[in-house]
Amino acid sequence: MSYKQIIYNTAPTAAIDPSLTSGTFRVKTLQKPNNVPTDKLLLRAHYLSLDPAMRQWLTAKRSYIAPVEIGAVMRGQSIAQVISVGADLSSKFQPGDWVVAYSGWTEYAILGAKEVEKVIVPPGGRPTDAMSVLGMTGLTAYFGMMEVGKPKAGETVVVSGAAGATGSIAGQIAKIQGAKRVIGLAGSKDKCEFLVKELGFDAAVNYKDADWKKQLKDATPEYIDVFFDNTGGEILDACLARAAKDARFAICGAISQYNSAKPQGPASFMTVISQRVTMKGFIVFDYAKKYSAALQDLGSWLAQGKLKRKEHIVTGGIEGAPQALVDLYKGVNTGKMMVEVAPVSEALPVKSKL
Repeated sequence: MSYKQIIYNTAPTAAIDPSLTSGTFRVKTLQKPNNVPTDKLLLRAHYLSLDPAMRQWLTAKRSYIAPVEIGAVMRGQSIAQVISVGADLSSKFQPGDWVVAYSGWTEYAILGAKEVEKVIVPPGGRPTDAMSVLGMTGLTAYFGMMEVGKPKAGETVVVSGAAGATGSIAGQIAKIQGAKRVIGLAGSKDKCEFLVKELGFDAAVNYKDADWKKQLKDATPEYIDVFFDNTGGEILDACLARAAKDARFAICGAISQYNSAKPQGPASFMTVISQRVTMKGFIVFDYAKKYSAALQDLGSWLAQGKLKRKEHIVTGGIEGAPQALVDLYKGVNTGKMMVEVAPVSEALPVKSKL
């Protein structure tokens, strides 16, 4: 039996080319292994995580993580199921277990115990939460807001990319922490309605509207105390212009600039001086020692209904991952974007269902 992997083929000059014949990635077909080493697990991926940072992983030379090498399987997390267990791991895993795996873009993978994390589903949760609200996405939102932004009661918080996987959680955390006003920036009327009607944001601004800067000004009459930035570019500039004295800007990402040959930095930089603004970039891995406590908070908020999540699932198999990644940068998703590699109907029987 054969299976497929998506291989990093050619470095993009700017935007990713999703073609699997002449683009950034290519398909590699291999034979499914019959024998599993005693200290390994054979996994089948069911969902791949798509994350904005992936563009940087392809070409960044000086970053928090080394770039993916040409010819290697594309890096990424998956929700996978254990198919076979090596003899040395039989006391820890069994066929049918769901795990979060650092498998990359592959239908099957052989990994060690340190490369996977068993999925424990809390009350009101589901296994795919381990790759979104209770995974790196939720943790990124948590630490960016709690450790960098530090919203206080009575403050105004603005989140860019607010309808995305991380932004949607970050804004809700600000509300949980007692922020007076939480405003989200998103790229469509439907997304803005989702933020206000479903997630409880106080206002939302469609940055594709001609008058979006006026809308932002009207929505922040007391200026911006905390800005959680996922987009960079013109939106970062506009929010800097609205910064309150001693504002905290948590710089999580810059998705509007990742595919630009000449990324745009902030032009309103003098506001940092005049308003004593703190701008801090952060990486979720910096807070690894605090993951357990953060997940307890996130799981509790989810169970209590204080925190809501939304998933954007792309069906059609692993070969759809490159186009889905391109679509991520176009902002087609609301919530966490994942690629369905194999439907749940093909999974082994297990107590917890996806």
